[in-house]
Amino acid sequence: MRKQVSARDGTIKYLFGLQDGNCVETVVMRYEHGNSVCLSTQAGCHMGCAFCASYERGATRNLTPAEILDQVLWAGKDSGLKISHIVLMGTGEPLDNYDNVVQFLRLVTHPDGLNISMRHISLSTCGLVPRIYDLAALHWQLTLSISLHAPNNAIRSTIMPVNRRYPVEQLMQACRDYFAATGRRISFEYAMIAGVNDSDACADQLCDLLRGLMCHVNLIPLNHVEGSPLLPSSKQTIRRFQQILQNRRVNATVRRSLGGDIDASCGQLRRKAMAEKEGAKG
Repeated sequence: MRKQVSARDGTIKYLFGLQDGNCVETVVMRYEHGNSVCLSTQAGCHMGCAFCASYERGATRNLTPAEILDQVLWAGKDSGLKISHIVLMGTGEPLDNYDNVVQFLRLVTHPDGLNISMRHISLSTCGLVPRIYDLAALHWQLTLSISLHAPNNAIRSTIMPVNRRYPVEQLMQACRDYFAATGRRISFEYAMIAGVNDSDACADQLCDLLRGLMCHVNLIPLNHVEGSPLLPSSKQTIRRFQQILQNRRVNATVRRSLGGDIDASCGQLRRKAMAEKEGAKG
């Protein structure tokens, strides 16, 4: 196990080793409302999002329900903190490991288990539309978080290959149907990338896309990945983008950056560890 602790805000990042020699990241974040743990659901990810450090071609396997649950148990035990909230937003695409993730959710919410409320759990997906419908059919009260990151197919297909399979129109219809089935407000994650998706026109298109949907937009200052040409938008640009959304009655906030002095961004610590491992072999 590796462990990093932020001197700024107390965020803790763990790198847990698995029996097959792989490793996964887990992050504990402290908020006023409680302590949240961000979990990985796969070892690596093959979704190929251009801005993410988790993408590793051919290096993905699904985590078992026990391996996902162990992250909660070990993070709570080592940190000494009571975990009250869970976000499935670490390495991997949760809906690409659907059966194991669903079993994990049944375990972690069970009265004889950790008994964490489904309303305190968020599941993030890049947009596997059929699985969104499967999740909606369960009528659970968890929060669905969509990694959107672009307001149209032209931009989204460039930075998120999944959009070529499930374009924005299909994804948005699935979101509307999910809300109809569960009554739960949907969260949209939007990483602000300089010169790519941060223009005034993009903000207006995003408002049009979300019109009439009960939702919240999380604007995320991009965490730069080493070797990537994608750079974060300026603070001024992010504020302007947020203001356009708010002026058109779209609920939007800028995500507070936690663990900025450690490798707290998704996939960064694991990527370094796997590179070191490969280097040692060489």
